[in-house]
Amino acid sequence: MTQPFELPRFYMPYPARLNPHVDEARAHSTQWARAMGMLEGSGIWEQSDLDAHDYGLLCAYTHPDCDGPALSLVTDWYVWVFFFDDHFLEAFKRTQDREGGRVHLDRLPLFMPPDLATPVPEPENPVEAGLADLWARTVPAMSLDWRRRFAVATEHLLNESLWELSNINEGRIANPVEYIEMRRKVGGAPWSAGLVEFATAEVPASVAASRPLRVLMETFSDGVHLRNDLFSYQREVEEEGELSNGVLVLETFFGCTTQQAADTVNDILTSRLHQFEHTALTEVPVLAVEKGLAPDEVAAVAAYTRGLQDWQSGGHEWHLRSSRYMNKGARTTRRSLGLSGIGTSAADVSGLLAEAGAAGGPDGPLAKRLRAHTHVPFQQVGPSLIPDFHMPYDVELSPHLDGARGRLTPWMHRMGMLQEGVWDEDKLAAYDLPLCAAGLDPDATPEALDLSSRWLAWGTYGDDYYPLVFGHGRDLAAARLCTERLSSCMPVDGEEPPLPANGMERGLIDLWTRTTAQMTPAQRSTLRAAVDTMTESWLWELSNQLQNRIPDPVDYLEMRRATFGADLTKNLCRLGHDPDVPPEVYRSGTVRSLENAAIDYAMLINDVFSYQKEIQYEGEIHNALLVVQNFFGCDYPTALRIVNDLMTQRMQQFQHVADHELPVLCDDFELAEQARATLRGYVLELQNYMSGILNWHRGCHRYGADDLARRVHGFVPDLASSVGFRGVPVTR
Repeated sequence: MTQPFELPRFYMPYPARLNPHVDEARAHSTQWARAMGMLEGSGIWEQSDLDAHDYGLLCAYTHPDCDGPALSLVTDWYVWVFFFDDHFLEAFKRTQDREGGRVHLDRLPLFMPPDLATPVPEPENPVEAGLADLWARTVPAMSLDWRRRFAVATEHLLNESLWELSNINEGRIANPVEYIEMRRKVGGAPWSAGLVEFATAEVPASVAASRPLRVLMETFSDGVHLRNDLFSYQREVEEEGELSNGVLVLETFFGCTTQQAADTVNDILTSRLHQFEHTALTEVPVLAVEKGLAPDEVAAVAAYTRGLQDWQSGGHEWHLRSSRYMNKGARTTRRSLGLSGIGTSAADVSGLLAEAGAAGGPDGPLAKRLRAHTHVPFQQVGPSLIPDFHMPYDVELSPHLDGARGRLTPWMHRMGMLQEGVWDEDKLAAYDLPLCAAGLDPDATPEALDLSSRWLAWGTYGDDYYPLVFGHGRDLAAARLCTERLSSCMPVDGEEPPLPANGMERGLIDLWTRTTAQMTPAQRSTLRAAVDTMTESWLWELSNQLQNRIPDPVDYLEMRRATFGADLTKNLCRLGHDPDVPPEVYRSGTVRSLENAAIDYAMLINDVFSYQKEIQYEGEIHNALLVVQNFFGCDYPTALRIVNDLMTQRMQQFQHVADHELPVLCDDFELAEQARATLRGYVLELQNYMSGILNWHRGCHRYGADDLARRVHGFVPDLASSVGFRGVPVTR
């Protein structure tokens, strides 16, 4: 069969290494698979299938340093997960039996109890038998924290198979952002990262959920999955009718050829590996210092990071050799790039020169990597171009809008946020945050509208404050101190907040006191984490600004939700929701995809309107249009078309989830009518969120060319005297 495209040149800076215990793992995994009932008689595999796939070779390449027993156990896990995938395909995807698939998946978590003393059901098929055996053999060596994380990753891997099945049933191809998010769960790379910990070193629980470790895992995941999509396109799309493949997703989104889509997938793959390296070299060391990790803990993180690198290079090598994938012509013509790659292929001088040219050319990975650091700030770009947005929902405004406008200015004065040189009354009036609040919650009482307006004003003020005060001064240390103090202004257990040192702290203390008066400590903790997520994301922006580094597209979109205050908005929306809606519903992939689609639409509205403000007047690099221009090497109008197309598809995804996936979720959880009504109300709140934010951007005077020219900052306020060097308030 003719290949549908030529495999691209892969960026792979780490040489693949082979574990010497490979034959031991092969022999053991064959015996184990037969004992679990996965071979002859299973209807899924024969011995020849297992031999051809060669999972022992996969694990020997991806875990080159572990001993023989550990390699055999890891190999058994991979035999199990690939058998699960093929079994699910035959039993449920081909027959489009969603209900049968759901029942099958619902039983599997029962075989992964955190406490091994917990009894498990009697296995009814090879998938259950394999999972029960593997869990019992693996978890005694790992902490309770790892067990919980690995169980969650396994459940995501299993349960999100229903998402793939639903898309096949509906003939629906995901949009790029939706696909990246869901592929991490369905593709299983976070699950693989857990096995990397088992084979190398378990990461400390104190940093396991931190941004740097999360980004290492997510970039690793994206690299593994996008690479697999390139090699498996022919089998998945052409032979199996699969719709969950990154090449097909981009082919559909851009309306381009399969070859162009494959090349773009490879560009994203390369960018994700660059992000992995950047995070490992710049963010992880800072995290180790901030958290005070002991030397053995630092060594564990380093071993884990090396293990993820080994998986990338080993997985690539296995794809080149496995009969499971399309790899014709790839082995001899695609060589590693980077110092380690050059060192391992020094005998092939002509190959080296060809690869060096590819790396150094205008479209090579080296040029693209450097381009992210060479942006010239404060370029004259002219007024922002505003397209005809796809907005199917009408805006409604609170009748209490005028009253909220009149009450916001005195509050800002009392808090001291109009006396610091960042904002004045003219700016506050022009920005008209009550207009935004009135669209977000048209049914709000006057008191609730005031509170919402003040939260929006505080967050927008902080978003202006950080780059103006700390960015221009290049003072990341002071920004970190400021962020720590803001977190301390939100006591969870009734303790006294610190004396406010400036307007931001005074405003947050007032908002926190008003908002959390009737909350439980658990609710306060959740809300505080949401605010912390936003303020800490402002540090991420500052760090990129100091490095003059335009972010990787995937990292940008995901962090933009944090800088936009999405977690805070979601938490404030849910305060009045029916407690009969289980927390598991809000954590489900369905609700998260609904929320993320709405949030992405709203934040991209902001990027479109604020392009001139940020690029020309503020020297900003965190704007989706600039990120797209940098990644694709395209002009502003082209980037705008891409962003607007993405916004349209995110809106369509929101509608699809609300109309089709949410009712199924309610049925799966067997929710009562009151809980279903609450979720329908939440959909309406998110509709108001999108239409209200669009209406505010059109109606306020924060982004227009004339407004920007009149209000451009002519100075940088000196606020250093308001907080001492060590973050101790200075009273005056």
